[in-house]
Amino acid sequence: RFMVKGRTRNSQLAAYFFSTTRSHPRSFVGSPGEGRAVIRMAAMDPTLPLVKNLLLLDSEGKRIAVKYYTPEWSTVASQASFEKALWNKTSRTNARAEAEIIMFDNVVVVYKYIGDLMFYVTGNQDENELILYNVLQAFYESVTILLRQQVEKKTVLENLDLVLLAIDEIVDGGIILETEPAVIASRVTMRGADGEQAPVPITEQTFSKALASAKEHLARSLLK
Repeated sequence: RFMVKGRTRNSQLAAYFFSTTRSHPRSFVGSPGEGRAVIRMAAMDPTLPLVKNLLLLDSEGKRIAVKYYTPEWSTVASQASFEKALWNKTSRTNARAEAEIIMFDNVVVVYKYIGDLMFYVTGNQDENELILYNVLQAFYESVTILLRQQVEKKTVLENLDLVLLAIDEIVDGGIILETEPAVIASRVTMRGADGEQAPVPITEQTFSKALASAKEHLARSLLK
């Protein structure tokens, strides 16, 4: 459930979400080359749902992990200004029990607070709010799984590699790839050094092994 302009939306609207995205599956499984092909296809299909950014801020509005996918915020200064203004707008609202949605700076913002962290997802003014909510839910629930329910600033900073990899599993270039939290968490922790899926499921991995695997994958990705 989440609040939309003072009204409560719940899971009964899930059917609407699926009907609007039937021609654009929420989950994409394939090689990196296929992923780039999906992104190129999106440029030719303006109806494909797009995410402008994913933000994870602390309780003071300071950035912890962010990803921007559109050119409105092309500089670090413009990003910092947007993040600060957004935090000022939302910091006094109650978005803990339920996520909330607002219009801010010509974008739709869906957000939720967990502990001392603030999770945000933004999209175009005419974007389907339920799609953005699904992305937000995938964001904070996959992080919750990866951090073994310890969703707080200290734990996130200690395991930032896992959080960044989770973001990349959810959205790539603004295109929504996956919104199932368990699937996202498994893909992050099961990445081997060569990018192949490891045979050990997330439930059987130790946290240290999962973190080591994620760090190795992230390091190799940055070197490519």
